[in-house]
Amino acid sequence: MKKKKVIVIGAGPAGLTAAYELLDKSKDYEVVVLEESDMFGGISRTVNYKGNRMDMGGHRFFSKVPEVNEWWEKMLPTQGSMPKDDIQLGRKSSTKKGGPNPEKTDRVMLRRNRLSRIFFKHKFFDYPVSLKMDTLKNMGFGTTIVVGFSYLKSVFFKRKENSLEDFYINRFGKKLYSMFFENYTANLWGRHPSEISPEWGAQRVKGLSILAILKDMFGKVFNKKNRKVETSLIEEFAYPKLGPGQLWELTAKEVEKLGGTIIKNAKVVEIHKNNKNELTGVTYLSGNKHIKLNGDIVISSMPVKDLVVGMNNVPNKYLKIAKGLPYRDYMTVGVLIDKLNLKNETKIKTIGNIIPDTWVYVHDKSVKMGRFQIYNNWSPYLVKNLEKTVWMGLEYFCNEGDEMWSMTDDDFAKMGIEEMVKMNLIDSTKNVKDYHVERVKKAYPAYFDTYEHMDDLRNYLNTIPNLYCVGRNGQHRYNNLDHSMCTSFETVKNIINGVKDKSNIWNVNTEKEYHEEKKEN
Repeated sequence: MKKKKVIVIGAGPAGLTAAYELLDKSKDYEVVVLEESDMFGGISRTVNYKGNRMDMGGHRFFSKVPEVNEWWEKMLPTQGSMPKDDIQLGRKSSTKKGGPNPEKTDRVMLRRNRLSRIFFKHKFFDYPVSLKMDTLKNMGFGTTIVVGFSYLKSVFFKRKENSLEDFYINRFGKKLYSMFFENYTANLWGRHPSEISPEWGAQRVKGLSILAILKDMFGKVFNKKNRKVETSLIEEFAYPKLGPGQLWELTAKEVEKLGGTIIKNAKVVEIHKNNKNELTGVTYLSGNKHIKLNGDIVISSMPVKDLVVGMNNVPNKYLKIAKGLPYRDYMTVGVLIDKLNLKNETKIKTIGNIIPDTWVYVHDKSVKMGRFQIYNNWSPYLVKNLEKTVWMGLEYFCNEGDEMWSMTDDDFAKMGIEEMVKMNLIDSTKNVKDYHVERVKKAYPAYFDTYEHMDDLRNYLNTIPNLYCVGRNGQHRYNNLDHSMCTSFETVKNIINGVKDKSNIWNVNTEKEYHEEKKEN
């Protein structure tokens, strides 16, 4: 029997997961993956700059979905002994009996302790906001009282949730919202939270609230065995030794071992549809050459906007929705410094006694920076000279073509470094040894403008029988890594089993219970 040809658009987490799963689960398909860039992993790629590796956006590997955890374990087995920094510091992290030694092999998944904090008025606050004594001390007695009464008001007088602002205030009170959510959200999206759909909060923040924080806090003390953990409250996560891109580079090799074809620098510019409303193939750009590729099935992780605009015979109603879908783009500058000013006032030991955070949310209206990463803490193997340098990533949110995006690399890096000095992260620009700038288009699908009509567009796309939309950009949904993979798991099951209803693919990461079905002890 002749194999069906499956075209997978995009070699990010969703695209490569779909390609691997299809080839692994069946011998009936020929798979061709088309990747626009020359790297694997999409926003989950790892950039190697002179031996120092950058994680685009920061990626914790944590999932309550057993299938995802098993998949990760198969690709990158959990460490069987401690990594370099834990050995030097005498720290402990989880190990798996018989697992690989990070000091002897690269094909290993580290276990890392989670710490996320907010940098607000030159002080650190836990993220999610905790109710520890340090938090109350940093806020001050007067502010703490206002926060308490503000939260009580939100408990008894619920707002109708028409916007993300309403969503946050209902769960945290107006005062905490104004301190820790309003400015950061506006910086992230370029829109005030009052203009953004509450669906973003329901998906990303899930069950997190003051009540959830209280439950988790008391659960640690009184009910450890049956403690149920919100995704945002996890305390340990997995992380590839050489960054998230390592997983997708490895997956790409596995796809090719199974007989799949991967073509890099292949930007899909046209998606061909016949008069039966079936896709017949795509045209991609390779250099200056347009190449047509026929196929029986298309799995798309490319942005929905580009997919629909590149498709022929799309009714104007749906074309208009697609063209209006908004995105937020991302720029980061990796900065190599000799010393970080911030004092480590935690009980967590670190190399060089730097602060132990992997990333820190910046809630400072005087700077444009949204977040900064400390790559030393993600994995000791991301940094070339771990003992003598601190390798940081300064993250900014922008729109392609705007003033920030249009800066030269040097000007953008200069702005970021000057903000580091302003925030007292470093004493002066003399602390900087090197820097490197990266840009990521369409990093964050946004929930405003024509997004309110996304259901109509989804219903239209579902009328195309041999098209499957997967992943963050493929579904225009701000999915985490594991849920992007789950959309591909569901897609492959449907293809192999001949299931025409695609609701299971689109329903990934839409219900609260989906995230909470597994208990963490």
